[in-house]
Amino acid sequence: QVQLVESGGGLVQPGGSLRLSCAASGRIRNIDIMGWYRQGPGKERELVASISSDGSTNYADSVKGRFTIFREDAKNMVSLQMSGLKPEDTAVYYCHAKLTPFGFPYRDYWGQGTQVTVSS
Repeated sequence: QVQLVESGGGLVQPGGSLRLSCAASGRIRNIDIMGWYRQGPGKERELVASISSDGSTNYADSVKGRFTIFREDAKNMVSLQMSGLKPEDTAVYYCHAKLTPFGFPYRDYWGQGTQVTVSS
């Protein structure tokens, strides 16, 4: 069974930095896209950043220049380095992957979510 397990998150002051990491475990044949979504209070879930297997990245306009996504394929991991954090970045952050497990079809997987709170 495939699982995405997140780490990182927490409370940080405005202007601070945090790093989120996510590891995919299980019998995985191939990981296509990995990324991070977030859902703030009273808001819909939105894409923060994603990275494809060829290394191409996609960022939400609101985080460009502040967040960096990278992946380590040997470890089936994706990380999100966040800097210049703002109160509006406060949200639950979810790891996401599009992958193919052995013996099962290509589909989306989600982590359980990790809280990021930006406040003084």
